[in-house]
Parts: sequence; C-alpha cells; structure tokens
Amino acid sequence: MGRWETLAGSVQGVGKRCNQDWYECRGTGSETDPLVLAVADGHGSAAHVRSGLGARFAVDRFVSLAAGFGRAAHGCRERGRLARLMAYARDGFPRAVVHEWQQAALGHWDRHRPAVAVAGPEPDTGEKLLLYGTTLLGAVVTPWLFVAWQIGDGDLAVVGHDGTLRRPLAPAEEDLGDETESLCGRQAWRSVRMHWAPVFDEARAPRLVVLSTDGLSKSFASADGYRAFVTDLAGRLAAQGSAGVRTALPDWLAQASRHSGDDTTLAAAVAGTEVTTERKTET
Repeated sequence: MGRWETLAGSVQGVGKRCNQDWYECRGTGSETDPLVLAVADGHGSAAHVRSGLGARFAVDRFVSLAAGFGRAAHGCRERGRLARLMAYARDGFPRAVVHEWQQAALGHWDRHRPAVAVAGPEPDTGEKLLLYGTTLLGAVVTPWLFVAWQIGDGDLAVVGHDGTLRRPLAPAEEDLGDETESLCGRQAWRSVRMHWAPVFDEARAPRLVVLSTDGLSKSFASADGYRAFVTDLAGRLAAQGSAGVRTALPDWLAQASRHSGDDTTLAAAVAGTEVTTERKTET
C-alpha cells in the first residue's frame, strides 16, 4: 500500500472548560513501522472528572500495543497463523488494551488521591476507574492488513481506491443521546468492536482512513452529512494534496464544534505520500 501521510487536529467544544479528547498518529505503514491512528473522547461529566487524562492514557496504551501488534503481523499470512492472529485481535488485544488502560488510571489515582479520598473510605476499583471514563477508537495498517477497534461512540470511515466509502464499525442503529460504552465499564473488553480486513491486492486497500470523535458526526443533521464530509475530504486530498487540507482542517473542526457544542477531533491517513507523525500536545 506504500507510504502514508497523516493529518489530525482537535478543537475544544464551545463552552467547555477544557478539551477532553486526545489523539495520535504514528508510523509509515511498513512491516516494521506500522501506521497507527487513535482518538479518544473523555466523557467529561461530573462523574468522570479525570476523563481527559483517561483519554490520553487510552490513546497512549493503544498506540504502543497496536504498533507491537502490527509488527507481529509480519509473516502471519499463512492460514493457521492468520486465524490465530485474528482470534487474538478479536479477544486478546481488547483485553490487553483495557488492562493497560486500567493500570494507567489506577496508578494515577494512587499518585494523586483526592483529599476527600484520603480522609474517607477507600473507593472500590470501579469507582476509581469511573473518574477516567473515555471512549477509544483506533486502527493499525500494515502492507497487507488493516484492523480497527472501537469502544463507545465516534466514527471510522474508510474510502477505497474505487472511491467507495464504508463505515465498518458503525452500529446498526445510530446512538441517541450521550450514553455510550466506555473503557471504565465492567468487563469493558466485551464491548470492543473489531474490523478485520486483510489486504492482498491494491484494489482492496484503503486510500483514506478517517477516525473522529462524535463531536464531528453530531455536527451534521444526519449520517448523510458526515458521509458527505468524508467524501469531500477525499476529493480535496486527491485534487489539492494534503497541504491545503491541513491548513483548512482547524477551521473545519472549529465549525463542526460550534454546531455540535462538543470537543471535535479527527485523525486521518491518506495513502501514497510522505509520512509525518502527529500527536496532540498541551496548549
């Protein structure tokens, strides 16, 4: 599938005290340096007062584990090894991500206990994790394999070389309201959805992969509006290259955030150009 270029950005929601989203893009998409994309959306309510940190922990742990997964996928094309890799992607990998996120959150709790917790009874594990609640959407791309995982809301859009747009992890029915699955949920790994797509010829390879938090899709009146946005993004990248799109992206995300009222984050990769690495930084 050649090399990839990434573009990403995040905008704080109107009226929000701080941005609870996090993202990272890393890698070239080669066998030894797989392309990894991830976005997370901390819940941000009073019950999840550390969810911005939870989102960052989720992205950091996912990126590390997914890069290792992508490197391990090299040489696994044989039927038996491919089946075992898919089984791990479906079951073992979600468990590993949830476990690593929980350890990061609980470790942070131990180092930064609230004053009320020091004086009162020790909260149970579930109560601690609730503070860090977040969604997570991530993908890994190697020369012959594209896999994505998702827990909670957010959107994955994939545009093929023939221009076909798919949303392979979209629920059968669009979620209503703000309730969503979360990494802080009990047995959270059971709620992780997976998209598995071996790529054995270029015609089946993705040309554009877009991950976004729900602040983007909620800015449109329907799913058709979101699909039109991704289609337009693919068209602009093909016609203008990434430079112009990269310049315009902050304004697009800001406009979406004004409509949705939510933090809005996008991380995308387009095939066939030079790669850069992007990661959200503190401001």
